[in-house]
Amino acid sequence: MKTLEAIQRAHGELTAIRRDIHAHPEIAFEEVRTSALVAERLRAMGIEVHTGLGKTGVVGILKAGTSGKTIGIRADMDALPMPELNKFDHASKNAGRMHGCGHDGHTTMLLGAAQYLSANRDFDGTIVFIFQPAEEGGNAGARAMMEDGLFEKFPCDAVFGIHNMPGMPANHFGFRTGPSMASSNRFDIVIKGTGGHAAQPNKSVDPIVIAAEMVLALQSVISRTRDPLDPAVLSITQIHAGDAYNVIPGEVVLRGTVRTYTTTNLDVIEDTMRRIATTLPQVHGATGELDFIRAYPPLINWEKETEFAAQVAEEAFGKENVSRNIPAFMGAEDFSFYLEKVPGAYLFLGNGDGDHREKAYEGMGPCQLHNSNYDFNDALLPVGATYWVKLVEAYLPKSA
Repeated sequence: MKTLEAIQRAHGELTAIRRDIHAHPEIAFEEVRTSALVAERLRAMGIEVHTGLGKTGVVGILKAGTSGKTIGIRADMDALPMPELNKFDHASKNAGRMHGCGHDGHTTMLLGAAQYLSANRDFDGTIVFIFQPAEEGGNAGARAMMEDGLFEKFPCDAVFGIHNMPGMPANHFGFRTGPSMASSNRFDIVIKGTGGHAAQPNKSVDPIVIAAEMVLALQSVISRTRDPLDPAVLSITQIHAGDAYNVIPGEVVLRGTVRTYTTTNLDVIEDTMRRIATTLPQVHGATGELDFIRAYPPLINWEKETEFAAQVAEEAFGKENVSRNIPAFMGAEDFSFYLEKVPGAYLFLGNGDGDHREKAYEGMGPCQLHNSNYDFNDALLPVGATYWVKLVEAYLPKSA
């Protein structure tokens, strides 16, 4: 695997930037320090900078030649509201905040590519560097930037994004055409009965018993109403009721998530859940209400752009380091909003199995995303930056 020499020489500098961002994590729409760092570095490269899209988003514009063709490249900047157990020097200095998903690495790889491309303008067209806030937690920073006119102010012919993937061999690229990541949706079901003394259940309408029936009934939504060839997940993750041993509460709240790869499947699931939530309690003399919130749509990679992105990876790093049909992933990603409007592809770069981590952490937690012992693999920085450069140069080739 060969990285560009200039980017490889900057590996130490990129590592220092990545670790600085890691040590100062900021959650959704609070990425003030990170945005300022990104904007300052882009300006120092001579790149046109626009701030404030999606509150803390940053856009860099770099042009060369005369072509009207434009490519967008996106990196997410936000951290997670979770504690970090790592004890290395660049561990989080912000309590309850951690870069547990590698967005610090994504941001740094794109900065590395921007630095190279600004100094070596071997392309013809316009690059839109998108540094996005608030990908995590259903906050939809992608949608927020679009609502602030991202693609109206900076039209893109195609847009691309990348995410590191623990468990995939380091430096290995993964692609998938079509549905690649699931929609993310959450729900609240409120069951209202009649509270009373636990010794006299006959004088109450017990919402806990109704909730127990509903949990089982909701599982039939996946097993008996959806198309078995169209994957979906319905998970109840919270049940809240009662405060005392001898009191039947008047209300129970169920919460959870639904994941699908198609909107058609999601429509069926939501409609069926609503019927169960409203009619089953009525059998017992209670009431039920469903609040269903659609957060992120499914991520659908465009065929032409995915094939193009995979071909670039093969030419740059060899076929042995590229997988073209990785399994679909039930996780969600707000890059899906971009792909609803602009052709493009979202790909994965292997983060390895965790052997890269410094041995100064508590416990041997896995290298999985959203784990308190996770850390981005700094060996990927020149790889990801080189890939972005190669993608730009292939998409915006200079005339012969």
